Amino acid sequence: MNATIELTTEQLIDFIQQMPPKEKRAVLIALAERTSVGEEERMKYAESQVRQLCTSRGLNWDTMTEEEREDFIDTL
Repeated sequence: MNATIELTTEQLIDFIQQMPPKEKRAVLIALAERTSVGEEERMKYAESQVRQLCTSRGLNWDTMTEEEREDFIDTL
């Protein structure tokens, strides 16, 4: 049987503050790792979308200079 407990953000923070330092660190590391995985996935998706937009406009993202890329993004 799985029980679900609903906590407010403040309650969760208070709970974590009561943990020993080593366990707090483990929680922070786990959260940071999961966040970075999500960020990497979002960046890959965004990059694929930008590449598609370039292609649809007759441009090649890989051959563009950094300045050309910035200009392209600015025009979006």
